[in-house]
Amino acid sequence: MTTVLIVEDDPINFRVFSKILTKRGGLDVKGTEDVEEVLQFAQSGEVDVILMDVSLANSVYEGKPVDGIKITQMLKSDPQTASLPVILVTAHAMQGDRENFLKQSGADDYISKPIVDHQKFINQIVSLVG
Repeated sequence: MTTVLIVEDDPINFRVFSKILTKRGGLDVKGTEDVEEVLQFAQSGEVDVILMDVSLANSVYEGKPVDGIKITQMLKSDPQTASLPVILVTAHAMQGDRENFLKQSGADDYISKPIVDHQKFINQIVSLVG
């Protein structure tokens, strides 16, 4: 079964994404905003794709606050996790943001919140796996 790691600091968004992915998509879901846990999940091979919130209010790594862009850069620069698909998720969707965020982070795709088309959301995630 495909496992999605949701890195999200808003419990409501986490619940919404989780419900869409498990109920409609038949996917397995894990969630954390703890940077160490994200890296452990990625390195363990337990997850097939990561949904990464761009703005993480509470995430800290080595004593410094980090956002989803930084965590994605860390994952993409590590040969062990570089091929793991990462999809950025953000509510800050201005013209040009998508290209900017993708280029900056090395992420594989980008989804803007709110999620309106649930099936498209699931398809976008599944298309990057396997």
